Amino acid sequence: MSSGTERPRALVVANPIAGRGKGEPAARELGAGLEAAGYAVTLHLTRNSGDGCEAAALHGRGCELVVSVGGDGTLREVLDGLGRVAADPRVAVLPFGTANVLGRDLGLPREAAGLLELIARGNTTALDVADVNGSLSFLCVGVGPDAEMVKAVDDARDGPIRFRNYVYSVRALFRTPRRRHLVVTLDGEELPGRYGFVLASNMIHYGGLFRLGAERLLGDGKLEVYLFEKASIPALAVYALRAFLGKLPGGSCTMRRAAEIRVASDPPAPWQIDGDPGGLTPVRIRMTDRRVRLCVP
Repeated sequence: MSSGTERPRALVVANPIAGRGKGEPAARELGAGLEAAGYAVTLHLTRNSGDGCEAAALHGRGCELVVSVGGDGTLREVLDGLGRVAADPRVAVLPFGTANVLGRDLGLPREAAGLLELIARGNTTALDVADVNGSLSFLCVGVGPDAEMVKAVDDARDGPIRFRNYVYSVRALFRTPRRRHLVVTLDGEELPGRYGFVLASNMIHYGGLFRLGAERLLGDGKLEVYLFEKASIPALAVYALRAFLGKLPGGSCTMRRAAEIRVASDPPAPWQIDGDPGGLTPVRIRMTDRRVRLCVP
């Protein structure tokens, strides 16, 4: 807390349409609660993609607390903006998106009153941040089939993501050839063999229904790298069943930990970053020295 009579500053960045339109009223409730707790609050409602990053960079310096209201994409923009101005506030999250991966992993409250109580308790954990071809990531980078699905969802959406967007993305998998062979290098060591799908992850819950290894650590400076040998439809179905049952790694899926991951392929393969389309390989994922101070239960 700030010394003297100056009130500590807090910034609330919210996607107003998140949570089926609940984002804005929840953000205003948070702002009022933080004001009552002694903070000087700036509330910013995002208007378009990238706006959260600009708001965090503009208003985040000097803040003791920054709150992200929305999905994982909103949080990624907030973290990106704070990093651009070397701001290091506590960061709290009200998960109002579609997947809410981080919120599910950490059991974060999904209502303003619960988040205000969490903030008041003051508990934080370190959250790793990675650089992915120049962009920020805090959840995962997937190369191959999941990136194809992410792109299909993004192409099909005309607003908030809905169930029909995911149906379209599954159909897209059946239309995409499976001839890519991914070459993976971990911490400077090129792995023998070739892979059909690679997932570099800092999470447990994946895609809403699936679970990865529960032993992951948010702030250990490494990612869990899941290496899937195959990317055929039958193989993906088996991997999905294993993930649903919490049995990954296993079968023809192995896992390694690394601080730097490079993936290349011929022909180039798509990659996704924290659930958003990225680009085409090659892709380099490098853990940074930055640790976000994340408010947790």
